[in-house]
Amino acid sequence: MARILIIEDEAELAELVALNVVREGHEVVIALSGEEGLEKVDAEDFDLVILDLMMPGLTGFEVCRGLRRAEKSARIPIIMVTACSSEADRVSGLEAGADDYVVKPFSIRELMLRIRAKLQIKQKETVEPTRYHIGQLIVDTERHQIIADHREINLTITEFKLLTCLIRSAGRVLSRDNLLNDVWGDSSEIDHRTIDSYVTRLRTKLGDVGDMVQTIRGFGYKLEQLNQ
Repeated sequence: MARILIIEDEAELAELVALNVVREGHEVVIALSGEEGLEKVDAEDFDLVILDLMMPGLTGFEVCRGLRRAEKSARIPIIMVTACSSEADRVSGLEAGADDYVVKPFSIRELMLRIRAKLQIKQKETVEPTRYHIGQLIVDTERHQIIADHREINLTITEFKLLTCLIRSAGRVLSRDNLLNDVWGDSSEIDHRTIDSYVTRLRTKLGDVGDMVQTIRGFGYKLEQLNQ
């Protein structure tokens, strides 16, 4: 059983989602504003957050960034739910730290499947190593820390997830579809060009160490230690 927080200012929609989440065997807490949501995360422990984007007061973007800044909630999966369907809004939500993005009106069944997928990924991550060290690159998933060539690197949550996915499979080639599923889940809003864009930004931030992220033409990427 997981504890799930729903941050949604529409009470009826929040109750509908909560009812279905409880039917899945999980415990649910509802917050009707962004401010209340942040307070509840600070006071309680949750395994996943369902977050509305357009709310009075703090917006979903602001709440999402607040959750990612706090050490306690930095790694909680966040599914953003919103009526905003433009590509710019979707990208902004993902860059703010959301793990997935569902557009209203949405199918309850689809939302439940996405919740299930995120909880499975979270459960898998809890039994894996938390520190990876290859060449001049260190990734500490517990501390959310990246060291590249003795420099601490700041990454967005999505860039961090992408690098973690690559280093966990170091030496193995990962297809773009593998990365799409592991980093963005079932999101239909992300395509291969978006993945390529994130890889380019990741390499730039890592500097010379970024050369370890190698392109496998026509297929995907792999992370491998460079020959010294």
